[in-house]
Amino acid sequence: MNAARITAMRMAAPAAAITGASLYSIQDVHAKEAVDLDKVRASIVSLVDTNAEKRGDGTSLAGTFIRLAWHSCGTYDKKDGSGGSNGALMRFKPEASYGNNAGLDMARSVLEPIKKEFPDLSYADLYTYAGVVAVEEAGGPKIPFALGRVDESDGSKSDPNDRLPNAHMGSFKNVTDHIRAVFSRMGFSDQEMVALLGAHAMGRCHTQRSGFWGPWTNAETTFSNEYFRLLLEERWSPKTTHKGKPWTGPDQFEDSTGNIMMLQSDMALIADPALKKWVEIYAKDEDRFFKDFAAAFSKLLHLGAPVSPVTKPWYQFW
Repeated sequence: MNAARITAMRMAAPAAAITGASLYSIQDVHAKEAVDLDKVRASIVSLVDTNAEKRGDGTSLAGTFIRLAWHSCGTYDKKDGSGGSNGALMRFKPEASYGNNAGLDMARSVLEPIKKEFPDLSYADLYTYAGVVAVEEAGGPKIPFALGRVDESDGSKSDPNDRLPNAHMGSFKNVTDHIRAVFSRMGFSDQEMVALLGAHAMGRCHTQRSGFWGPWTNAETTFSNEYFRLLLEERWSPKTTHKGKPWTGPDQFEDSTGNIMMLQSDMALIADPALKKWVEIYAKDEDRFFKDFAAAFSKLLHLGAPVSPVTKPWYQFW
C-alpha cells in the first residue's frame, strides 16, 4: 500500500473509529519515528554479548533482563489500575528497596549507556523492552510490544508494601495461595501464571541477592520448555549442602547432581493438580508454551501502560 493511499485512508477514517487498538498503533508509529527499536535491540544484544564474554562462565544478563521487565510490571492492581509498567518506579524508593527487587539495581545500571544513547526512550520502555529482546534473542517467541510508557520523577505512586510474589511461604499450600493471589490481582488466570513462570528456563538465583542459589535448567541462556520438563522428570529433594558445606540459605530444592534447583513456588506448580495440568501440557508441547507465553508476557508488559500491544498496522483494523 503506497503512502498516498495510507494518507487518504487516515483522512477518510471517522474520528470515532480511531480509538483502542487503532490509536495505540498510531502512537507506536509516532514513537518509532523518534526511537528506532531495531537500533535499540542491537545495542541491547551487544551489551549482553560483551558482558557474557567478560563473564566467561556461560551465564549472561538475559535472564536478569527478563526479571527486570517482569518486576517492573508485577506491581499492577487491576482493581484500581495502580502499579504496572508505566513510570519506571523501580528506580525510586520504596520499590527500589523491595526485597524481591534485590540485585536489579545492577541491571538498571548496565542499561544506563543505552538510555544515554537513546534519550527519547523512556526508562519504562527500556526496562520492558530489554526483557522482550532477552526472550526473543534466546530463541523464544516474538513478543508483541508497543512504545509509549512515560517516566515518573519520584516513587510517590508506589505501594510501600512489596507487591511482588514471594518464592517461599512455609508450605506448598501457602505459596500456592500467595502466588495465585498475586497473579489474580494483576488479572492473570492459572494458565497464564504457569506460562509466565516458564521464564525460569533462563537465568539463575544468586545468594547475595535473593539468598537462593543456582539455575533452574542446564541451559540458562536458552529460552525453551525445559523448565517444565525438568519439573516433572527430575527427582527433587531439599537442598542441605552447598559446595561441601551445610546449606544455610532459605529452603529450596535440587536435583540429584545439585547443579540445578527449584524454589518452593516452582514445586507448588506440580503439587497443585490444576496447575500441574498446564505444566504437563507445556512440557510436551513447546509450541503451545511459546504461544501462551508470548500472549501472557505481552499482557504483563503493558499492564498500567498508556499503550497496548499491536500485531498489525492500524489500517488493517477496518
